[in-house]
Amino acid sequence: MSNNITTKPPVWFWIVSVLALLWNLMGVSAYLADAFMKDEMMAAYTDAQRTIFETQPTWLTAAYALGVFAGAIGCIGLLARKNWAKPALIISLVAVLARTCYYFFLTNATEVFDVFQGTIFPIIIIVIGGLLIILAKVAKDRNWIV
Repeated sequence: MSNNITTKPPVWFWIVSVLALLWNLMGVSAYLADAFMKDEMMAAYTDAQRTIFETQPTWLTAAYALGVFAGAIGCIGLLARKNWAKPALIISLVAVLARTCYYFFLTNATEVFDVFQGTIFPIIIIVIGGLLIILAKVAKDRNWIV
């Protein structure tokens, strides 16, 4: 059903959308911290970890930025009850998948970072990204967003 009549979303939709925005803003913050990392912060990493950061291609940094900013914009779209939330969240997930695949298959990140940082956390990010797309679809199907 594609009309411009909206239905009032339930309270849980607002709670989840706000939490999702906060989650994505933490991602934006992490990106900015990485992008403007000081030498002192880099010194805290092992040589192998530093090598991963120092040798990553430019497109990977762009994917990181696209993933976190598109995710935050998508969550703002959910809160604003706009249809463009879903495409923004899809863009975010595609960027996250590209970045994660690079780290999983083209580096030794899973070996040089602890299990949580190197494996579990990236999978959690992907799952949350997928769930946000499902939320946007449900919201559209129920006319919570137009």
